[in-house]
Amino acid sequence: MTRLAARALLAVVFWPSLFFFWFLGPFVFFLLSTTSSEVCARLETRGEFLAAANATIPMLAVQNLIYAVPIVCLVLWGRLAPEPARARHIVTCIKLFVIAAAVGAVWEYGSSLVCDGYGLSFFSPSWQMTSYLPIVSLVINVPLYVLAFSLGRAFSTREDEPEADAS
Repeated sequence: MTRLAARALLAVVFWPSLFFFWFLGPFVFFLLSTTSSEVCARLETRGEFLAAANATIPMLAVQNLIYAVPIVCLVLWGRLAPEPARARHIVTCIKLFVIAAAVGAVWEYGSSLVCDGYGLSFFSPSWQMTSYLPIVSLVINVPLYVLAFSLGRAFSTREDEPEADAS
């Protein structure tokens, strides 16, 4: 009974965090963590600009910690109901999450550096290549979302005894 209660509690945490943090969160955090156009117009020196971009790093760290909540739920579910096939999928989820977090952080930090104030070229043009990272992020996140959703569904679905289903 306590395992069932623990699984139910994890489901209560997993589904809202998956929806709010993974599906809605990127839009909110992207707006909060990048240097806005109003700030860009006020930056005149390379030092000011770099300081503004570096100020996004704590937000990126918090963002990735919040995004990790569904992954932590999957790991805990895996401990409650160990199954080798699911364990491999959880490891795949963790790997995809780490890659997606790194790509997302570079994209958001890089997008803060792309805004160059008054058209001055403060930073290497290679930072402008970060504008392509959302495509890479999408390619990584779609399988991650599908895998996390299917694992969450499998873990949060009640597993009745086969004898009870026969009657």
